Amino acid sequence: MSRDHANHGGASHRHDHGRRDTPTRRLTIALALTVGFLAVELVAGWWTGSLALLSDAGHMATDAGALVVALVAQAIAGRARSGEKTFGYRRVEILAALGNGVVLAATSIWIVVEAITRLGAAPEVKGPPMVAVAAVGLGVNLAAAAALAGPGHSNPNVRAAAAHVMSDALGSLAAIVSGLAAWLLAWYVVDPIASLVIAVLILRSAWRLVAEAVSVLMEGTPRGLDCRSIEATILATPGVAGVHDLHVWAISEGFPAITAHVILDGGHHGTEVAAAVCARVRLAHGVDHVTVQPEAPSPPVVPVDSLRRRQRR
Repeated sequence: MSRDHANHGGASHRHDHGRRDTPTRRLTIALALTVGFLAVELVAGWWTGSLALLSDAGHMATDAGALVVALVAQAIAGRARSGEKTFGYRRVEILAALGNGVVLAATSIWIVVEAITRLGAAPEVKGPPMVAVAAVGLGVNLAAAAALAGPGHSNPNVRAAAAHVMSDALGSLAAIVSGLAAWLLAWYVVDPIASLVIAVLILRSAWRLVAEAVSVLMEGTPRGLDCRSIEATILATPGVAGVHDLHVWAISEGFPAITAHVILDGGHHGTEVAAAVCARVRLAHGVDHVTVQPEAPSPPVVPVDSLRRRQRR
């Protein structure tokens, strides 16, 4: 029995190094910006009586928590693999992204409940300071989003944090609109309506994060890869007569893996065919972690009557 893997050293190692260092730096910058403005928005929300500002402050609190979790997950995911954890701790990133999504969903539910209670009798809010604080909050969120942007966008923790920050930026924009409505038109009911808009934005981000994390945990086919196309690539390799037990999955987002059993045509060596399949899949589909199990062709089926005649002879 022969088994062949695509190269897991060299380029793969360099890829991991970039994923661990750069995302950590960007997450730290975004955390500093978020925490620095959180207290200001909490005080301003209480002073102005604005649910939209308080909702945005609550969202920023979840941003801060998400960034802390992401940083911890990033550090744990960087640990070397061991005999007990042969893939290392890469899945911690996915678990952290799933936790972030759940927190976002819970935050949105709280905002919806509070906004509904205010729709019937919306309290007066102070428009001018509300607009000023929300505008600064929008700038902080955009700065944090810029810090999270870059070549590490495929990292699940960076993407989870970016989802928090961008939905929070839209929430700040909604708070600005609410403040202007209260300031210029005395339409205080816009405040809980803006809060509902913020809740929808948060819930949308939460659904996306949870769905993507669950897909990885259920070992679904990663985005950008097609099982039929991969199967065709394997079958087109010289020496391959058939393929079965083809699995396309991901250990963590950005680290896809493929395993397959290939049936040899009888005229090629199993090790050579396995190496050729790995090379073709890597070139055609960009997947480095490929495991191929070559199998000898099944012996021809001999009819029972023919077998009995041979035994009589």
